[in-house]
Amino acid sequence: MIGWLTGTTLGKLTATFFISMLPIVELRGGLPYGIALDLPYLAALAAALVGNFVPVPFIILYIKRVFAWMRRKSGKFDGIITRLEKKAHLKGRVVQKYSFLGLVLLVGIPLPGTGAWTGALVAAFLDMRVRRAAPAIALGLLMAAALTTAATFGIIHLF
Repeated sequence: MIGWLTGTTLGKLTATFFISMLPIVELRGGLPYGIALDLPYLAALAAALVGNFVPVPFIILYIKRVFAWMRRKSGKFDGIITRLEKKAHLKGRVVQKYSFLGLVLLVGIPLPGTGAWTGALVAAFLDMRVRRAAPAIALGLLMAAALTTAATFGIIHLF
């Protein structure tokens, strides 16, 4: 049943797409996964980029409302939400200082705590419009894809 995810090109693309949608893993995990499945590079890149970008507008538009709803429904989420908000405000300082370029760098430099999800969260808490934040996040994803590709092929060639 699950063999189609790694046995067909469509399955490999689908798996790469959905892995890239996951927070924390994002494109930095999805792209190497697609390459490891022997997808053609451009196909793996496209699936990872699109998969990582799909949640971005929804995060920017709705995350504040989702957090407020979660807090109303259960106090159990308050600690997690508070940590995420603090993280967004701390990362937001760089974005506020360097504006568009700051958001590109926040998304594009593959370090822990960076990426499209974090960039979208920061954009939401800075009240950036989707049409302003989305291009910066997209450019950051292209930068992250280039760095991830270089690292992936560098590691593959070591073995």
